[in-house]
Order: sequence, then C-alpha cells, then structure tokens
Amino acid sequence: MAQILSRTLGDADLIVLTDGTLEFDREIFPGTDPAHIDALLDAAGEEAIRTNFNAVLIRRPGQTILVDSGPRDLFGPTAGHLPEALAEAGTAPEEVDLIFLTHLHPDHIAGTVTPDGQPVFPNAEMVIPAAEIAFWSDAARFAGDETLSGWQQLAAAVLAAYEGRIRTVTDSDEIAPGMTALPLPGHTPGHSGFRLDVGDESFVHAADIVHAQALQLADPDVGVVFDVDADTARASRKRLLDMLATDGIRFSGGHILRPAFGHVERANGGYRFVDEA
Repeated sequence: MAQILSRTLGDADLIVLTDGTLEFDREIFPGTDPAHIDALLDAAGEEAIRTNFNAVLIRRPGQTILVDSGPRDLFGPTAGHLPEALAEAGTAPEEVDLIFLTHLHPDHIAGTVTPDGQPVFPNAEMVIPAAEIAFWSDAARFAGDETLSGWQQLAAAVLAAYEGRIRTVTDSDEIAPGMTALPLPGHTPGHSGFRLDVGDESFVHAADIVHAQALQLADPDVGVVFDVDADTARASRKRLLDMLATDGIRFSGGHILRPAFGHVERANGGYRFVDEA
C-alpha cells in the first residue's frame, strides 16, 4: 500500500506520510456513553474506531520541512513506517532542513531518534512550541505514573539528540516563510498545528485536535484520554472546526484517515470531513 498522498499549494508540495494505523478501544474516550460511540460509528458507516498516524512533508524551493515523525516501533507492527513513506516520497533523512513537532507525545516524536537516542535527521533544525518543552522537561511532574514517565523520558531524549539546533515558537510565531504556528492548547499545554499560506491559498494542519475522525467531528464534545486538559482541548477543537468550516480552508491532521486532505463542513449539529477529490 502506498504510504503517501500528495497535493500542491502554490509552489509547495504537501505530502501526507502515513506512518501507520491503529484501532482505539471505547475506553480511550472517557465520559462518552459507549452507546453514543456506537451510534456515531454507525452514522459514519464504521465498525471500529480507526485512526492514522500521519506526518507531513512540505517541499518548497530551497527547503524541505517535516512535521512530526510517527511512533517508530513503539506502537506495534501497524505503525513505524515513516522511513518507507519518506523513501516513497523520494526524500532522504539528510535532505530534511527543518522539523516542526506539533507536541511531544510519543506518536509524534519517536521517529526523530533511533532506539538508542541518535538523531535520525542529521541536518535538520527542530522547531517546538516553547510550552511543550517546559511541560515535558519537568520529570517530577510525572513521577509515579510509569506511562507518562516513559513519555517524558522519550521527550528528553529527543531534546538531547537535537540539542544546539532547537528553536522555540510561541503563539502564532513563524516556523518558516509563510508557515506559522497555530496554538491549540488542551491536548498538551503547547499543542499546536500550523497554517501555511502561499499566495491566496491556505492549508491548516490541526495536529491532534481530532484523534477519531468518525467520532470527534460529528460530536466535538467527545474527548480523548490523552488530553491533559479536556475542557481546554474541547474548546480548541470547537474553535478550530468552526474556523475551518467558516473559511473553507484545506485541512488535514495527525490522525485524519486517508485520503487525509479535505475540508470541514457543518452537518447535523457537528461537522464532517469532505475528502478532497
């Protein structure tokens, strides 16, 4: 199966790299009645809560940018295919000039380092929201939670591997020419997407504002267990989806299912994803 999907935006090639897939259990969505989940799945024509792990490659004249990097070998055999996707896109790790990490969860950062902590992308500057570094650098915050402590240790390993070539962004700072950070707090404190404007065309990557497309678009109130602040994450999701639907901006995200490029439109009190032909 092809691991990439490509579109153009002015002089930019946008390539979604599908690192892998997974199915979520209903327990991942606390506070949501399982019967409601079943009803949302049925309305979407889905039997399981499917998700993707997506990275994005942006190629413009003189610059190659990677956004997120997948979970490497951490999430089993259905994920960890970023190297194959990059090869299919005709891009070697050495060609990546800049990496933007939307946040420091394992499924977005593990692919930037080898299992022994060496950098996979030897020539890349790394750009990270400042609030993410502050949050995940505090090991004491996660003491007593084996899972989160492990996530913190991975984040620390990535920061150490790219030490000396990390740049931080806050608010809507510029990541690269025409590319700005899009703060979406709640999932994590510094969780951010990005907006790319080329001429009169725009594209938004919404990172983890949606984990389960069949559920959280139709009902943006559905939260996910991975959210650090569920209420703030919910508010960020609603705000962004309203903007996307109002402005008709092209859209993708870290967990949007193939074909991964499309638009959001209002439907039945919520939203739906319209695949881009």
